[in-house]
Amino acid sequence: MMTQRQLTLNLFIYPGGHHEAAWRYRDSAPERVFDITYYQELAQHAEREKFDAIFFADGPALSEDMRYSARVRFEPITWLTAIAAVTSRIGLIGTASTTYYEPYNLARLFGTLDHISNGRAGWNIVTTSAPASAANFGLAAHPPHHERYARATEFVDVTTKLWDSWEDDAPHYDKVSGLFADGSKIHPIDHSGPYYSVRGPLNIPRSPQGRPVYVQAGSSEDGRAFAARYAEAIFTAHQTVESARAFYADIKARAWALGRGPDAIRVLPGISPFIGSTEAEAKRLSEEFDALIQPAHSLNQLKAMTGLDLTGHDLDAPFPRQLVDESFAVASRFQVVLDIVDREKPTVRQLIRRLAGARGHWVKVGTPEQVADAIQLWFDTGAADGFNVMPPWFTGGFDIFASEVVPILRKRGLFREEYTGSTLREHYGLPRPAAGSGTSQARVA
Repeated sequence: MMTQRQLTLNLFIYPGGHHEAAWRYRDSAPERVFDITYYQELAQHAEREKFDAIFFADGPALSEDMRYSARVRFEPITWLTAIAAVTSRIGLIGTASTTYYEPYNLARLFGTLDHISNGRAGWNIVTTSAPASAANFGLAAHPPHHERYARATEFVDVTTKLWDSWEDDAPHYDKVSGLFADGSKIHPIDHSGPYYSVRGPLNIPRSPQGRPVYVQAGSSEDGRAFAARYAEAIFTAHQTVESARAFYADIKARAWALGRGPDAIRVLPGISPFIGSTEAEAKRLSEEFDALIQPAHSLNQLKAMTGLDLTGHDLDAPFPRQLVDESFAVASRFQVVLDIVDREKPTVRQLIRRLAGARGHWVKVGTPEQVADAIQLWFDTGAADGFNVMPPWFTGGFDIFASEVVPILRKRGLFREEYTGSTLREHYGLPRPAAGSGTSQARVA
C-alpha cells in the first residue's frame, strides 16, 4: 500500500527572527543572539517537533546597516557543530560560499560535521551576491554573476570527488594484520580545471551520508540550471501559489531532462506566519511588527534587492517602477519584488512594509487553521514539497507554529509523528550515494 506523501519542514533560524524589526518586539530577546544556548534550545525544540532540519544562512561580510538590524553572522559550520552535540536526529544545514572558500577546506569542514552529527549535515551552496565580500578576501572586485556560477559548478564537482575519494570499505581496522585502511581504495582525484587544481584524496573517510545533502537557493537562470543539476533541496521565495507552481514545474522538468527523478529534489519555499486566534488578531500582530521598522534600513534592503536607491524619496508616493534597471535581475529577490510592484501597485512605504516580514518570502497572516490550509494548498497543488518555516520572531513565533499549526498538519496526515530515520538524507527520502556516483539520482519511469 502506498504511504501518504508528507511535508518536509525545516526551521530557518535567523538571529532574533525573520521580520526585520523582530529584535524590537516586546517578547524578543536580542541580547541572546550571541548566545549558543539560544540556538541550541531552538534546535532542540525543532527536534522535539520532528522537523527535518534547522538551517543557518550566512554571508562573508558585515551587513551595510547594522544600526537597525540584528543581522549578525556566526560561521555556521562551527555553530552547527555545537548544536550537533546537544541533538541527535534533526538535520543541520549551513551556508558556505563557492566564491570565498576552497574546495578541499570546505570538503573537510562539512565532512567532519557529517561525522560528528552521525549523518545530519547539509550544505546550502551559494555563490555570494554581496559585492562587499570581495574586499575581505583581497579581491579588487566581486566576480560577475555568470562567472560565480561557472566557478560554483567546478567547485561542487571537486568537493564531490573529494568526498568520494575513499571507497566505503577502505577502512579495515584489522588488528591482526595491522591493516587500518586499504590504500588501494583511497584515490587521488587529480583535478585540474579553469578555477581549481586539487590532487586529493581527502584526509578523512566518507561520512555516514556518503556526502552532505546539497541545498541551493538561486532563482536566476544560472541558479535554476545549477539547482536542476546538483541540488537535492531548493530553498526558494514566492509570494503567490501560482508563482510557486511555475517554479516547481520548471525545476522538476529541468531535473528530468538531466536524468533525475521527480523525488530527487525537495522544493521548499519559505513561509513566515503571523498567527492569531482570529484573523483580526493575526493582522494586528503583523501591523505591530511593521510599525517597528526603520525606513532607512528598509530602503537599504530594497536597494539590495532592486538596485534602486530611494533615499529621500517620498515614502507615500507610488514606487517608481520606471526607474528600475532590468539588468539588475541577477539579484535573487529582484523578480519577486517586481512581481509585487506590478501586481499590487504599492507606494514605497507599502512595499518596504511588504518586504519587512521576510525579505521577499511568503508572509501568511491568519489563524492556525488558515496557515495549515495554505500550507496544504501549496503542497497538494504542485507548488512545494515542504517549507522553510521562518518565524517572524524567536522564540515565540516558532512556539506558536509548533503548538498550533503542526498538530493540525499531523491530524491531516501531512507531517510525521516520529522520525523514521536518523540522517538528513533519510528524513528527505534521499538515497545514500555510492562513491563515484556523481550528484544525480536516476529517475524511475
